[in-house]
Formats: sequence, C-alpha cells, structure tokens
Amino acid sequence: MLRIGIDVGGTHTDAVLLRGDELLAWTKQLTTSDVLSGVLQALEVVLSEHPGIEPDIEAIMLGTTQFTNAVIERQQLAEVAAIRIGLPSGRGLPPKVGWPEDIARALGDNVYQIHGGTLYDGWPLAKPQAREIKLVIDDLKQKRVEAVAISAAFSPMNPEPEAELARQIRAELPDAHITQSHQIGGLGILERENAALLNTSLLKFADRVVDAFVTAVQQRGLKCRFFISQNDGTLMQADFARHFPALTFASGPTNSLRGASRLTGIDNAIVVDIGGTTSDIGVLADGFPRESNVVIEVGGVRTNFRMPDILAIGLGGGSRVSEDGQSVGPTSVGHQLVQEGLVFGGNTLTATDIAVASAGHEVGEPSRVSHLDPVLVHQASDTMHSLLDQNIERMKASSDPVPVILVGGGTLLVNQPLAAASETVQPDYAGVANAMGAAIAQVGGEAERMVSYAAEPRELALKQVRQQACEAAVAAGAAADSLRVVDLEETTMSYMNDNTVRLRVRVVGNIAGLSGEDSQNTAEGSLQ
Repeated sequence: MLRIGIDVGGTHTDAVLLRGDELLAWTKQLTTSDVLSGVLQALEVVLSEHPGIEPDIEAIMLGTTQFTNAVIERQQLAEVAAIRIGLPSGRGLPPKVGWPEDIARALGDNVYQIHGGTLYDGWPLAKPQAREIKLVIDDLKQKRVEAVAISAAFSPMNPEPEAELARQIRAELPDAHITQSHQIGGLGILERENAALLNTSLLKFADRVVDAFVTAVQQRGLKCRFFISQNDGTLMQADFARHFPALTFASGPTNSLRGASRLTGIDNAIVVDIGGTTSDIGVLADGFPRESNVVIEVGGVRTNFRMPDILAIGLGGGSRVSEDGQSVGPTSVGHQLVQEGLVFGGNTLTATDIAVASAGHEVGEPSRVSHLDPVLVHQASDTMHSLLDQNIERMKASSDPVPVILVGGGTLLVNQPLAAASETVQPDYAGVANAMGAAIAQVGGEAERMVSYAAEPRELALKQVRQQACEAAVAAGAAADSLRVVDLEETTMSYMNDNTVRLRVRVVGNIAGLSGEDSQNTAEGSLQ
C-alpha cells in the first residue's frame, strides 16, 4: 500500500512517501504562513521523484498544528453556548471558571445551567425540567446561537442526558454545531466541559480547514482517502475531524514518538524530538506514547484530553546562545534560522552554529564560525547536553539509564554521549520521524467508566468498556476485525463504596478499506 505522511510544524512541513515499510521519498520544507502552500510544495517534492504514481496512492495522513494555534492565538474561535446539566449541584463553579479572560470573552457569555444528570453509579442527580429546557432553547433561537457545548454530570457513565438535550436542540436549531462532552473528554466535569467548549469553538474553522486540505490534495490529482492525526498516536477520518478538531492537540510530538519507534524498531525508550525552537521529550511504552495522567492546559484552559506525556524545553536549532555559552535558549530565531544564524550569513549566535563549530557538520558555511573561541564553543556544547540530560532524567520512570532516540531536524546538536542514556540512537531519516509517524498511524478508540464490582462482575465490566472503545474506533475508521487493546487502566476509587473502580480501555486497529490493511470497502472520508 502506498501512503503519504505529512506533518506541519511551526518551522518545517515534512512529508514522506511509503510503500509498506519502504521509504520511497521524503522532504523537509519551511512551513508557510498560509500552511496550505507549504503542504502542496511538500507533496510536489515527494511525488515528483516518482512520476505517474498518483493513482496508486491510497491514503494521505496529515498532522497539523492549526487547531492548537487557533486556541493559543485566540483566532478563528466561534462563540459557544455552554449548557451544563447538573443542578442543583455545581452552581458555585459555573462553566468557564478559571479561564483566561481573553479566551473566555472570545467564546461569548451564553452560559446556562439546568437540572438533570446522573451520579457516578447511574442514578439520576435530578429530574429534568421541560419548562427549563424550553426557556434555554428559546433563548438560543432568539440569540441565533450557532454552536452549543453540552456537558452533564458523569456523562461518560450515562450519556443519555446529553444526547436527549442535543436531540431537542437540533429539532429547533438544525444547523447548530453541537458537541456532547462525553464524546471528547473523560471523567471530571469541569475539564471535560472545557474540552467540549474548545472543540465546539473550532467546528466552523474545522470545516474550512478540512475542505481546504481536501481541495488542495484533489488539485494535485490525488483521489485517495485523507486522515488527520490525533493526539494519542492514531488517526481519524476527515469527516470525523470536522466534528472533533480538538483531538488534534499535541499530535505533532505524538507522531514523532511513533515515527521514532518505527525507524529504530525500539518500542520502549525516551524520545527527544529536537526542532528549530524546542525539544520535545516523551516516553515510548510498547511503541506508543506514554499518556499524561495530569490535567492538561491548552491555551490556559484546563482539559482532560488523552494527551501524550511530553516535556517541552527551550532548546532547538535556532536557540540563541549567550556570549559566555552558559545559557542556550529558550528564546530562538525559529524559522528565521536560515537567515539569522552565523553559518547562514546572519549575525545571531545559535545552537546550530555551536554544533557546526564543535563537530564540523556540513551545514551552511562552516567557515563562518571558525573564529569562535573554543572555550565558548565547549561551554555552550556542555550547556546543551546538560540541559538535555537534566530533562531526560525528569521523564524517566527510574534512575536506570534507558535508550534515548534522537529525531527531528536539530539532532546535530547532540554530538557527545548523554549521561542519562544507556545508548543514544539516531536513526536514518530522523529529521522526518514526525511525518513517518503520521504515515504509519492506525485508528484508535477509547472508553472510560466507573463501575462497582460489588454490583457488576469484573469480566463483564471490562467487556463492556472494551466494546465501547471498539465502537469508538470503528466510528473513527478502524477495521473491526483488526482491533487490539493497547492500554488498560483499572484504578481503585478508595473514597467510594462498593469496590468502585475507574476503568479506561484504549484500542487500535488498521484503517478500514485499504489494501494490506483489511478487506472492507468503505468510501466514507474519501476525497472522491
């Protein structure tokens, strides 16, 4: 099967062309301000190396930062009505509590709290009030609200209160964009509600982004299927991404970890992805990124997305170096490195200049750094390696040395052993590991519940949660007969009665309908 993986980063847009596991072509292009022209240029380069191959391409996998950037920059966000089902509880902490003022203002001030929802064991929290719901819907109609985020107490346990309200709203506002919080977040109503609000604010933008990418690919003569990377190392179909754009948050680092595993054959290691501005340090566990178990902030908003556990530090190829070499980063020239770095004829001393001067890399014009004081070069190089060692140690599960895989365009910064590593591995094509990770990604699904083993046998509970995860994966485009469990969490809730536990299951599988993946034939999400 022929497939193309593309990853759009802050500095570079990378692309690879694969036949099975064979890398046929690759490229790194500077990311353009409009993003799309950079994607088209990357496509043009990899396809031009194999003229006439377009009809044989079966899928394109894209990792993009556009939705993350929209939240961080407070751009392209729609106003959203927040409806919480949970009274009489929760009145003291209304929706958007603790949000930065600018992003709260961007989403508007339409906030509603109504009676209903359930407790963790499924029992009703309060009876829904028809008149209360009618007043909310009438107000939405009067204000011509186009986007609604619905959250209910313990909705991952019982989504029906959210689903019923969504049905009633759609009956009166058929064109409204609606996110139900149980579809996108886990247990914890405030963080799940926040995730639903951010996702809903991006839905109109998601339509434009997906349409633009699909059009661009069609213009290049490709009629293959199109997928977008999620932040757990899996893919979603283009149409699925229209409904859940927020699931792309942090997909770039995830792709790098998955690509590092494929390029090296190592499933358990620390991965350091060194870019132009930052280095992202993550942990590979059985070939997938270790997920964070803490609340994740996106643009200053607390969420409970399934995010990879990534430590980002201000060290990259464009990092500025102090005059004495004792400080490297966190400020960076970023994508201006090729204009501002010394080896490229600029006037700024960067980490790339230090790497060229200390190890003799053939980058730019090495003669332009031959005048640097050897003491400065040695000190700056030690500073960079010490910074990496300290932060690798922070990510390790124990003090024992572990393999460290170096990927990204800035791997040349590491030119001496790392004390925190049992071995340092820099694979071929390390610079496009992120695009490789996008290209090889599978489709996944996740489900989470709180159950009482006193009321429900453990095996039955596990089976039901696993089935819910499989249904989510199939909805995202996975082949049902290829699914396998890659993560199972079973946490005892010691402060609750009846032997209550929190179950979370994640499954992955092959893409439905692609040759070499499975025999199913589905046109959903195609570009035709």
